[in-house]
Amino acid sequence: MNNMKYNIFSGFLLLLFSVCMNAQTQTGSMLIKNGTVLTVTNGTMENTDVLIVDGKIQDIGQNLRAPRGVEEIDATGMHVMPGIIDAHSHIGLETVNEATNPVTAEVYVGDALNPLDVSIYRALAGGVTASHAMHGSANAIGGQCETIKHRYGTYNPDDIRMDGAPRTVKFALGENPMRVHGEGRGILPATRMGIEQVIRRAFAEAKEYKAAKAQYEEARKNGDNTVMPPMYSRRMEALEGILDGEIIIHCHAYRADEIYMLMQVCKDFGVDYLCFHHANEGFKVAPDLAAFGAAASVFADWWSFKFEVYYSTAYNATILTQNGVLTSINSDSGELIRHLYHEAAKTQRYGGLTDDEALALITINPAKQLGIGDRVGSIEKGKEADITIFKGHPLSIYGIPMKTNVDGVIYFDRENDPNDMRLDVNPEEAMPAFFLDIQDYKHENCMHGTYQTFNTLFRG
Repeated sequence: MNNMKYNIFSGFLLLLFSVCMNAQTQTGSMLIKNGTVLTVTNGTMENTDVLIVDGKIQDIGQNLRAPRGVEEIDATGMHVMPGIIDAHSHIGLETVNEATNPVTAEVYVGDALNPLDVSIYRALAGGVTASHAMHGSANAIGGQCETIKHRYGTYNPDDIRMDGAPRTVKFALGENPMRVHGEGRGILPATRMGIEQVIRRAFAEAKEYKAAKAQYEEARKNGDNTVMPPMYSRRMEALEGILDGEIIIHCHAYRADEIYMLMQVCKDFGVDYLCFHHANEGFKVAPDLAAFGAAASVFADWWSFKFEVYYSTAYNATILTQNGVLTSINSDSGELIRHLYHEAAKTQRYGGLTDDEALALITINPAKQLGIGDRVGSIEKGKEADITIFKGHPLSIYGIPMKTNVDGVIYFDRENDPNDMRLDVNPEEAMPAFFLDIQDYKHENCMHGTYQTFNTLFRG
């Protein structure tokens, strides 16, 4: 009898798990009334309504009517803007760095998504509806990244993936890969020269791999069974995708010389587009970035937290923008991600950008950098309803996010914010003491986890 009860209970849990893991992504419908709509791409519209149906923006205008049963939200005196997008984040991840080789393009952070990460909810509280969950910067060519939507409250990692978003990969230049591999393991790269050669060699091997596959396919068409295909390699497949433009390079870089170097390498191998992250000296090569068509995702005013970041300026984002470089401001932080609207506002103090130019740095520009600008990043008919409602202007120090919608579903509501939004986490749980001894960079989450790897694998 006990076995029968156990089997029934186990079957019920299995069924429940299957239903949860295969549930459709939730979408919502609502009518936001009488707000000041900051479209970003089409100016500001006063006393305007936004109609959302099944997760999409169906109409924008005045005196719109909601279909029967659709909730109305009074946004009188409020500002309605596109959901903020962070092009450089590590929230929602269990693992950030695969630090065991200077080239690890075969790994994929999407295999280690953590939808229970409370940082996702905290990001929603700052009006952030999507982020680029990135591999770290321990490798010259790191792993593939994942663009996620902040659908907090699910146990299913697939629910936070942004289906159809282009594939991306993390590269890193400068001190981090030099320290991890040159200093940490005594292997290439130990210098910036070595980093360039690691990338060139990887691209050259990918070209050979692609040519060998083409030769094999041609031989098969001609009935020649003597030609063998190259040994399958996930790393080479990923690198081939980079060369073919199917995977977008997002590269951690600080110094102007290394930024210029990677553009030259990409020109040599026919890579047409890449986005530099941090790019603290990007302003020095802004015309070159614009001429190449490269983008830049920068800090508003972080620098001098390590030697290679000694020199920068708070005018960096403005100079890049005014030189025609597609520019965004990112957080690289589970804390700063809640304040990206403040970070964007700094460009009005340092450079005098307009409201639309400043807001574009955290909305449509990062969306374009991630290849999702046709879906999110502005308030336009047909786009996905990722929308944040602010009390006060979002570029004002007094601006406060009140409601955050993803796909037309309210995931954060300040007026009804529960005391504790963590999922299955005990706030009184004791943490292992050794975590407290790890001194990761306070301003650079790209290196999170690498020191545990050092101590475990390389230093006994």
